[in-house]
Amino acid sequence: MTPTRSYYRIMAGQACKYAQQCFQQGFIGGDWGIEGDLTNDLGDNWRDFNRQYIPVFLEANPDKTKIGAGLACGMLHTICKGMIKGDIVFCPNGNGIYYVGEVISDYYYAAGEVLPHRRKIKWLEQGISREEMSQPLKNSAGSVGTVSNITKYAEELEALLDGKKPPALTHSDESVEDPSVFASEKHLEDFL
Repeated sequence: MTPTRSYYRIMAGQACKYAQQCFQQGFIGGDWGIEGDLTNDLGDNWRDFNRQYIPVFLEANPDKTKIGAGLACGMLHTICKGMIKGDIVFCPNGNGIYYVGEVISDYYYAAGEVLPHRRKIKWLEQGISREEMSQPLKNSAGSVGTVSNITKYAEELEALLDGKKPPALTHSDESVEDPSVFASEKHLEDFL
């Protein structure tokens, strides 16, 4: 299956502190200490954006490394330009639930507000519990960084949005304590 849209996990501030505000006010955004409207600097090539904004980031965050600056600027570019209308955002609320919404606007700057580099989001009423996700999706959705592209899990994400849970491993052998560990061990034995 080739997804027709992309899927992103985006943290709304450190420790998800702005997730509720994003959900209530219909946006997702980023900050990284970069001030000002970026509209005229958002070309299609994120490398050009990074070249221009890494020095700006480092000036605002002198304790960060150039690698950290590159990652931050890349994530900011993804939020502002990389995502397109129709893409899906998963925003953890800090309590095991992901708010889910669709990107419905181009980039805009909200001067003086939290996470001022924003996109409007049409949030769904129902979120997705982290517990419903497969372990590989949990790992990707829990990755370090503010922005994570989780499009390779599009099929599972769409199933979750449709209310379908991923299949759980079951067993009928009472000597098997953890079916997932057993399946991994059995697979390894067969491989060897």
